[in-house]
Amino acid sequence: MPKSRRRTTRKTRRTAQMLILLAIAAAMLLALYAFSRARPQDVPWTPLDLGQPIGLFTGRKIAALTEQPALCRALLDRAGAHFDAIPPFGADQCLVEDGLKLAGGARRITLLPENPRMACPVAAGLAMWEWNIVQPAARRIFNQRVEAIDHLGTWNCRHIAGSTSWSQHATADAIDVAGFRLADGTVINVLRDWKGDAKKAEFLRTVRDGACALFSTVLSPDYNAAHADHLHIDQARRGAMSRRPCR
Repeated sequence: MPKSRRRTTRKTRRTAQMLILLAIAAAMLLALYAFSRARPQDVPWTPLDLGQPIGLFTGRKIAALTEQPALCRALLDRAGAHFDAIPPFGADQCLVEDGLKLAGGARRITLLPENPRMACPVAAGLAMWEWNIVQPAARRIFNQRVEAIDHLGTWNCRHIAGSTSWSQHATADAIDVAGFRLADGTVINVLRDWKGDAKKAEFLRTVRDGACALFSTVLSPDYNAAHADHLHIDQARRGAMSRRPCR
């Protein structure tokens, strides 16, 4: 076969291959677009909506709100999670500029002790956690709702125990959940019930696992003895591809 004809054949083959690859890429983009319309939180580029079901990227989108306090508050308001904005508090490494207190409203979250100060992304995670994980689990397992969430604190200007690194509590980017109170007065306690009553233990593990989709870090009694009496959940600033501890 003449060289010119061989060159023409190779060029034709490369063109055909390129057209096939372009067609495949176009089909994939179309599929992704359709998927993003049906489940917007499963793709990274769609705007966060706290009223949408939890998706693959919901947690990372919430954590990113640490750099967008105005947007965070707007999203909470739009979703019906009423709150009271508060002035900046703390100083230096413990300065909190996007703090708020969750309040009553159409979609109410009761925390005991009441009115803890927290960074906005923590509030956003808590709101979605209660609506999508905590209440559905309570209805399924106990056939009733959770009336309150017991906690051990949010803001605390300190280092991580045994470390020189600052805790997420130092900037109110964390909350330690100690238990839950059901509508009939039943108390579910992390320390007592993690390995106790079967239904309560199931509930605690269900809400722990669900929190992992919404928070940067979730640590439970399964992690170490220091967390025997609470679930530590925080919105630590992490890279897009960094590991999000969940244990």
